[in-house]
Amino acid sequence: MATREEIDSTYNYMDELWRLSFGENADISGAMYNGDYSKPLEQAQKDKQDYILTHIGFSPGCKVLDIGCGWGGFLKTVRERGGSGIGLTLSSKQWQTCRSTGLTVYLLDWKDIAINCFGIFDSIVSVGAFEHFCSEDEYVQGKQEQIYENFFSLCRALLPEGRMYLQTMTWGRRVPEPETITLNAKKGSDEYILAVIRKFYPGSWLPSGVDQIIRTASNYFDVISVNNGRKDYVETMNQWSRLMRKITFHKVLAALRLSRYWLTDQNFRYRLETLLHSYNQECFRRELMDHQRLVLQTLR
Repeated sequence: MATREEIDSTYNYMDELWRLSFGENADISGAMYNGDYSKPLEQAQKDKQDYILTHIGFSPGCKVLDIGCGWGGFLKTVRERGGSGIGLTLSSKQWQTCRSTGLTVYLLDWKDIAINCFGIFDSIVSVGAFEHFCSEDEYVQGKQEQIYENFFSLCRALLPEGRMYLQTMTWGRRVPEPETITLNAKKGSDEYILAVIRKFYPGSWLPSGVDQIIRTASNYFDVISVNNGRKDYVETMNQWSRLMRKITFHKVLAALRLSRYWLTDQNFRYRLETLLHSYNQECFRRELMDHQRLVLQTLR
């Protein structure tokens, strides 16, 4: 699994620019268009949250656990709708933002919690965190499926009865082998793009696809709904780029403050290359990566 230091290196450096572009408790994950790309991003994110709340059977008073809560966008909605939410993140900047806006969020790895930490929940949500749960080294060592099974075992213990929502990137039709991914590959090739993205997301290796997730959850949950969001994520990234390009005085200052990372982070140039050339988006376009939304029901 990606460590706290690796998650910090992925998300913290852009924290200020992202919040200035998308809002303090921004939802920085794939939105939901379902083919209607005339929607503004804000509406598509709201539709995604409505979709989640509907499918987990949310009602006022429900207690929700958000594993990998980001900047707290979903937790904020839970609070506004009359529920109580607890979030987990490994990003110190995300944690600080969530706490400063009154959300109940802990700087904790899911592997370090148990029932006696927070009690049980009415539902569990994890949006965009699952892709960080297995590292490349763990994948090579054959540990990926056991890690996922451990995760679902924990979720089942925390959720005696109810539904769970899981949204994650997966590998696409062409699942790469680690040894083919190299910065020495031809620029613009699949192998090169994935090698640069590896620098953006250190410590992370994607699940192979829906079948693997269903298989590793099967002792604890039934998967009752699967919705593909690959094209939606492409459009989400289009909208993010548009908002990021809107220049303000505060964003210019924030961008200037990023210059210190040239000296402190040897992978910073690759992070910038990923963002400037939209490599994540390109991976979805090429179907190197896919994106899935799953609704799971506890086994009785």
